Amino acid sequence: MSNKKRGPFLKQCFVTAAVCCNIIGQGGGFGYPAILLPRLTSKESEIPLTKLQESWVAGMLPLSMLAGFFLATPLMERFGRKATHLILTLPSIIGWVMFLAPTTVTEVIIGRMLQGISGGVLNTLRSVLIGEYTSPKNRGAFLATVSFSQAFGIFFVHLIGSMFSWQKTALICVFLPFLSLIMTIYTPESPSWLLTKGRIDECREVFRWLRGDEEDEELEDMIQARLAFEKCTVEDGQNVNKLRNIVQTVQKKEFYKPIILMIHANIIIQFCGGTTMAAFATVIIGKLMAEADIAFWMVFLDTQRLVANFLAVYVINKVKRRTMMFSMGGLCVLSHIAIACYVLLRLKGWSYSSLWLPALLINVQYFTVAVAMVPLPNIISGEVFPLEYRSIAGTISLSAGGIFTFIVLKTFPELIDSLGLHGTYFLYAVILSLNLIGVWILLPETKDKTLQQIEDEFRGKALRLDEIEARQSLQSNPIALYKRRVSEQPFNSTLTL
Repeated sequence: MSNKKRGPFLKQCFVTAAVCCNIIGQGGGFGYPAILLPRLTSKESEIPLTKLQESWVAGMLPLSMLAGFFLATPLMERFGRKATHLILTLPSIIGWVMFLAPTTVTEVIIGRMLQGISGGVLNTLRSVLIGEYTSPKNRGAFLATVSFSQAFGIFFVHLIGSMFSWQKTALICVFLPFLSLIMTIYTPESPSWLLTKGRIDECREVFRWLRGDEEDEELEDMIQARLAFEKCTVEDGQNVNKLRNIVQTVQKKEFYKPIILMIHANIIIQFCGGTTMAAFATVIIGKLMAEADIAFWMVFLDTQRLVANFLAVYVINKVKRRTMMFSMGGLCVLSHIAIACYVLLRLKGWSYSSLWLPALLINVQYFTVAVAMVPLPNIISGEVFPLEYRSIAGTISLSAGGIFTFIVLKTFPELIDSLGLHGTYFLYAVILSLNLIGVWILLPETKDKTLQQIEDEFRGKALRLDEIEARQSLQSNPIALYKRRVSEQPFNSTLTL
């Protein structure tokens, strides 16, 4: 790589690393109950927990993340991406500090709540931030670091927690968001956000600092599309009628298609097996491999996920998104069906006793989870939302994902009791198949495309300022033409007036 290209690449690495430090800390927050709860529920605990209090400590983080999802949009739109990143880091730091010497259960729960609010904002921001900062040719690899960083955070907190007390573990983990805070101070504001605020000169400066001067075509397309959109908005007088503005917005293809796509993708994340394996690994492994060392296989699968997430950073950057999604998605569905068939045959009296077959099946399933089914939606979410709706669309899709996280974790034990492991896996295979069909219909190929090109593909065409000006010169009633934010046919200069 030449020096001319290395400089922008290293700058993109730096801004991505600032985000990933916070994501590692968030992963640590997800894994921390495995260290915290056994110590607090032991007889020697200085803060004894009741069963109700234990459930609140475990459930407060995902519950409070919902508040973070809805805080993210106004913060990102009003203060910018960089300022929002700085703001969300503070409650994460305070949350970890509250675990250093708590004296009551309330303090522990508040610490978990602060981590959850921070995590909710971060979940909305992270893919948007990385997607806006990075070059299309490397964007897939940078976005793949999201899943790797979160998996590493879970692995890291479990490793540290096995060697130190839960208080010392929190002390070590607090340095992750603190490091992110320091790095974020030295990162620029997102050029896309600067553009939405009309700060075009700053947008150009930051864009070229991040990308160099070899991607000016994307910069100019982005600026022209924004100017065209603003001209449409002003001429139409949309700011006068907010309700009409909302109705027109939700009817736009570039608004509703990416949201529906990401709802399907978030459902796939929850039902592919990553969520259930993290929470119910002992149940699944125990029913699938009755004579196996459950503790060993839990550690083994966690390690495999970490390695596969690392592999995904390279693979996803080389392979087309649709190819990766549907090849790994198909393999994930087949692995669910194979596991269900194996368990059902064992229940019917099949005397097969070797561990290699069930071990192979669960490893194939978890490989698809780690290399594609979880990383890919994170990557796609950083690519498909249009600039002017990026924050609100991300909030809607993530909120849907949070609801399905709750549904999966709440219903899995009851499904195991009523349908058995085989019935549950058959059901999950059906859900995965239906949502993969939805993704097949809605997902364009996004690899190596600029964010503006992807937005134009959802819309059906590019919005060009010169086209709008040409229409203005031809039409006696320009407002009637401007009111369409271009979900229309390309302009034909021979149009009969």
